[in-house]
Amino acid sequence: MRLAAKDRRAQLIDVAMRLFAVQGFDGTTTREIADAAGVNEAIIFRHFPTKEELYWAVVNGRIGATGRKRKIERCLQSSSDDREVLACIAGALLDRTEEDSALTRLLLFTALRNAELSESFFRNYVAETFDLLADFFRQGIKEGRLRDVNPVVAARSFLGMISHHYLVQELFRGSRYQQFDPYVLGGQLADIWLNGISATPAIETERGPVHQKVGHTAATLHATK
Repeated sequence: MRLAAKDRRAQLIDVAMRLFAVQGFDGTTTREIADAAGVNEAIIFRHFPTKEELYWAVVNGRIGATGRKRKIERCLQSSSDDREVLACIAGALLDRTEEDSALTRLLLFTALRNAELSESFFRNYVAETFDLLADFFRQGIKEGRLRDVNPVVAARSFLGMISHHYLVQELFRGSRYQQFDPYVLGGQLADIWLNGISATPAIETERGPVHQKVGHTAATLHATK
């Protein structure tokens, strides 16, 4: 069936994403994409001069469709307190679809097999999110709302907690055993990250905060430094 150029381009992107997610960028040929789309291989190069350009069209299309960058920016620009801002960000990142899972698999294949594409993806799509979040933590530290920690490490640890959760759900089929509302879970993760899970207050020492154990006194903790 003959499709309009716009529709053919969208079809090729969709087929390429499915194959890249299963076989990786390096493991998928343009001939395979053409066969799966039911077209001559030359049709692919009419729309995408190189396989790499097709790859970036897949990535751009999927990331653009989620609108997550705009959502994160709105979370950071809100007048909410720190917990609500972080809960908002976590919820936006955890609100995922099957297409998101396919993109995750595609990116993991890329990271394992094609360092150049992987590094380019990080620079163009991931680094900005880290920078935005690190700036948020940096401002919170400056204003005394947050402890004086490395803001880049703080950003990595917060986003790492979120990404680990959806990797377990999507790649290791954790979703078969437990489902989560993304925004409820986002609030829980934000609260754990900000406040921890210890039921006892932290005691400041020269080495940093230490949580007092049952039956231990502050003097005992300082004496054992």
